Amino acid sequence: MAQAPVLPHGFELPLEPRLPRIGSVDAVALEERAAGLAKRSIKKDAKIFGLELAIRTIDLTTLEGGDTPGKVATLCSKAVRPDPSDPHVPSVAAVCVYPNLVPTAVEKLRGTGVRVASVATGFPSGQYPTDIKIADARRAVELGADEIDMVIDRGAFLSGRYAKVYDEIVKVKEAVGEVHLKVILETGELGTYDNVRRASLLAMAAGADFVKTSTGKLSSAATLPVALCMLEAIRDVHEETGRMVGFKPAGGVRQAKQAIQHLVLVHETLGPDWLTPDLYRIGASSLLNDVLMQLRKERSGVYQSPDYFTVD
Repeated sequence: MAQAPVLPHGFELPLEPRLPRIGSVDAVALEERAAGLAKRSIKKDAKIFGLELAIRTIDLTTLEGGDTPGKVATLCSKAVRPDPSDPHVPSVAAVCVYPNLVPTAVEKLRGTGVRVASVATGFPSGQYPTDIKIADARRAVELGADEIDMVIDRGAFLSGRYAKVYDEIVKVKEAVGEVHLKVILETGELGTYDNVRRASLLAMAAGADFVKTSTGKLSSAATLPVALCMLEAIRDVHEETGRMVGFKPAGGVRQAKQAIQHLVLVHETLGPDWLTPDLYRIGASSLLNDVLMQLRKERSGVYQSPDYFTVD
């Protein structure tokens, strides 16, 4: 690993002086390792721990045009008590909503420990002027958001205007202050693993507290190879700088089996220190019920019908 960064054309900006080499990604090796880790099996006690950890790291999300205060209030109740019949099931990490519904979530979650996350900066396209993106993020914080999930301008990134992408992340981070900033790359639009790694390093250099795969609006989103590519970038930055950046896969993680596979990737790439809601989240709207069914099955030995759990 290089001691100084070798930046691709277009990085004419003061990036962190000790970022790892951008390099290129060996796609075959990456996909083979991801496939191998996905086959890891875990036994009963470890599986229960993994399922409970998956719940504790979920950002329970609703980002639809038809969202209402009533829908968000119901989602918040489920976030606090995912399984009302079992008080031992932990709460999720956060509820993620649009900025105008942040006050509803704040009111419903006050005192529970569940955080309120808001998308911002022209979600999901990112095709807004910079000043509006900054105002969007700042306003979400003023409304009470604990965390901001921002999207990068993929058009700027793909056309080589890396400085614009970097500058917008820096400015949004300055606007939100101590509030955790998750930077969404929308990996399904980036085209190559090299671009995924490059965008991950750029976001971390600009001050991202988390890097996040996607908006959840594309079918090609949080695949295991993409997740591994981003996790390896996080690992390399930590080895070079000592800085711990969080990771959030989002989009396409709908089954408990997939959530466990992602947790295995994190454990094997970054280690157990990252297996905490402070450094790992899963963006999900439909995952929680499947995890609850699997958890009930592991504890009781009997599969439960989906009808036993609310659909929100």
